[in-house]
Amino acid sequence: MIVTVTTARDRLPNVQRFVRGNLAGGVDHMVVVLEDPAPDVVDWLGAQPEVTAFVADATWWQGPRPERLNMRQWINANRVRNALADVVRVDWFFHLDGDEVAQIDRDVLDGVPQRHGVVRLGVLEAVSRPSWPGDPTWFKRDLTDGELALLVQLGVLDEPRNKAYFRGHRFGKIGMRPDTAGWIGLHNAVDDDLEPLPHKRFDGLELLHYESWSLEDFERKWSNLATAGSRPPNFQDDRGSIYEAFAQLASMDLPAEVRERTVRRIYERTCEDPFETLRDLGLLVEVDPAAGKHEPSPLSPAQQDQLRAAVEGPRGSWRSYPILRNLDDEERATLGL
Repeated sequence: MIVTVTTARDRLPNVQRFVRGNLAGGVDHMVVVLEDPAPDVVDWLGAQPEVTAFVADATWWQGPRPERLNMRQWINANRVRNALADVVRVDWFFHLDGDEVAQIDRDVLDGVPQRHGVVRLGVLEAVSRPSWPGDPTWFKRDLTDGELALLVQLGVLDEPRNKAYFRGHRFGKIGMRPDTAGWIGLHNAVDDDLEPLPHKRFDGLELLHYESWSLEDFERKWSNLATAGSRPPNFQDDRGSIYEAFAQLASMDLPAEVRERTVRRIYERTCEDPFETLRDLGLLVEVDPAAGKHEPSPLSPAQQDQLRAAVEGPRGSWRSYPILRNLDDEERATLGL
């Protein structure tokens, strides 16, 4: 059985694409921890037999919640992973974001040698256009040195590096065997000293990343991040600048048309891809996650009840997690640590 965990804050159409794509792409059961969810999201997830959803409200944290989004994600993922060990036999446990859809070849994953306790999903990033006729089906892959040089000469890129080509992360996401000692993070698994555990990449284990795939999604993502807490520590270069720009916009009382025009200009400068050029050069991969043939084997209702009880049990246990060593004195005092 393959189980995923996600901390999510999104609109219902995106949540539906996320759930349906992952289930069709190889996942059996999904655990979703919702932050500030709309009622229609809670209702829809509650009706899905392959999903166990929690709402991270005030009772979830039993006191002040950690300010940093990545800290909350780390805590939620390991809280669920620990609880699953008492409920059901899980073969692999993956930590995904709400804008990511796993594409898992089950034969490949089943064939991973037992000595490998951690695997990494490689990234395919959705092409960004102002709007799509439906969900994106064209994705960017890593380019060769020659392909990158070509895009530089065409004025698409300023420098011949995949880091400049991708808007989001290229680290991929991690899956762990439940019996592997350690902790699962956003892009790594770590030991008790927070040192990364070795991982292995295999063809057939991929991740579709819907990173700012449209103008609307670009605004949704960065507006959410700018109001979710402190600046994520891995935002550097242009991403850090985008974060600061949206944080500034959130503090300004602007007419709607001025804000809309400003966001569009930021999107065009930092995010929009030359779709036709990339497609015509053969640099894109066409994938329709809805076409996946996997038939999930989810947790039974009784197992879901057991998982819910296990997760909601000793709520204060997360306060002993080693990731909290990264907090400064003020943050530790705020959380009562």
